Parts: sequence; C-alpha cells; structure tokens
Amino acid sequence: MLTLTSPVETPLHRIPAGIKLAAVCIFTIALFQLEHIRLIAGVTAAVLAVYPLFGRRFARAGLKLLKPLLPFIVIVAAWHWWLAELAAGTAIILRMTAAVALANLVTMTTRLSDIIDTLSRLIPRRGLFGLTPRIFGLSVALMIRFIPTAAEKAERIGLAWKARSARRPGFRIITPVTLSVLDDAAQVSDALKARGGIE
Repeated sequence: MLTLTSPVETPLHRIPAGIKLAAVCIFTIALFQLEHIRLIAGVTAAVLAVYPLFGRRFARAGLKLLKPLLPFIVIVAAWHWWLAELAAGTAIILRMTAAVALANLVTMTTRLSDIIDTLSRLIPRRGLFGLTPRIFGLSVALMIRFIPTAAEKAERIGLAWKARSARRPGFRIITPVTLSVLDDAAQVSDALKARGGIE
C-alpha cells in the first residue's frame, strides 16, 4: 500500500521529484487557462500518449489508476448534458483527465521517500500548522498514496455488494469503505511506530 511506484524503469524515474512536482503544478495552471476545446483535447491526448511509450505493463498500470475518475466523468457529463452545455462539460472532463493522468505519471515514477523529502524542504524549519517539515511531507505523501487505494477498495466492496444484492450499492458502501480506509491508516500508523516513527 505504501508505494505506487511502477516497477517498470523509465527515463522519468531519473528526473528529480522536485522538478516533476513543479511541472505538474505549472502544467495544471496552464491547462485551466486554455479555452479552445481542440487544444485541450490535443494536450490531453499528448499526456495519455506518454503511457504506451514505456510498454504495455506501464500503460495498463496507468490506465488502472485513471479508473477512479469514471464516476466523476459520468456525473459531469450528465450534469452538462442536462444543462445543454456539452462543450463546457467536455472541456472539464478533458482537463480533469489530463491533470490526473500527469499526476499519476509523477506518482508512478517517483519514490515515496523522494516525495517526502521534496515536500519537507518546502516547509519552514519551525514547521507549519504545528507540524514539523518531516511530518508534513509524510502526511501529504501518504494522502496521495491513499487516494487510489481507497478507490480500489470502494470498487471491490461495490462488486461484493452486487454479487449479493440486485440493488445498486450507492451510499450504502460509504460506511464499509470508510472503516476499511481507517483500518489501513491504523496499520500504517502502527508500522511507522514500530520503525521508530519520524522526527
């Protein structure tokens, strides 16, 4: 659970974490400044085209990390269809897909320890919001790692529900998913304490 780094070695693995994180921030800001749908679609296609460059195994792993986006895509598409604003909805979906796909590339090609170190250097030595730089960096890094894990658990619990009931799971799986994620968090906390915690 603690790592989503791809075992497939790519040139992106050798780029420093700070550069990749900064690139994601700049790219996302620039992406949301674009207005022409064709340009947005072209940028999204270009980001997605990076995955196959590193082989089928890497591409499959990347596409799997994009699966949690599907519910949001459906909601955005349905809402803008209802409002008869398909162009605006398409632009939002494309921007969202491109941003998440690029962020996943960083996650897949960057070690957790490198993300922690990079984020820790951005925090003053006295800390921020009562957190030391090391704790802040670890907290953010773990949050990044937990998002796809939580989405995968929700999918599995949803499939288990469908296997036992003809009704759609809907909000009924919120409680078991929450408890499962909290259980994972407790296990990670125990593991960190067993290793001496962090300073």
